[in-house]
Amino acid sequence: MPDFQPPAEGEHAPYYSTYTDLVRDDDVLAVLAAQPGDLDRLLETAAGRGDHRYAEGKWSVKEVLGHVADAERVFVYRALAFARGGEGEIPGMEQDDWLAAGGFGARSLDDVAAELRAIRASSLAFFRSLPEAALERRGVASGVEFSVNAIAWIVAGHWRHHWRILRERYGVL
Repeated sequence: MPDFQPPAEGEHAPYYSTYTDLVRDDDVLAVLAAQPGDLDRLLETAAGRGDHRYAEGKWSVKEVLGHVADAERVFVYRALAFARGGEGEIPGMEQDDWLAAGGFGARSLDDVAAELRAIRASSLAFFRSLPEAALERRGVASGVEFSVNAIAWIVAGHWRHHWRILRERYGVL
């Protein structure tokens, strides 16, 4: 298994420290493996509240999960492209446009959670399978340079960021 280390300065834009700092002191692969357990607790506490929004114009619980799923797919695609030596810049993801097109509101909370769980299983298998040298590879997405290593930390921290919002603002955890 590759030896992921907390990203150093320059492995991602400063903005992404919002996420990486949330897992900096942890074993990122262990965090990625454990996070799907959060879904069990969410499904218990948010049963019947998948459409709940903590304020007008904010995402529903299902939309938050859908966003986490979409973002993880995008981040891991970037890591895949960079790890395999892909060339060229990868376009960005406008989260609100993607969310509007995602149709998460029409789905059950259980269904969106199951999709997120499947995405994480795939992401974890990918990160675990990387050769050590791939962690240092870099590429550009949304005009920002990322290392493959940093992306694993961003994925784990992005999840923690949204779980904190679900707990503190939605009251579902």
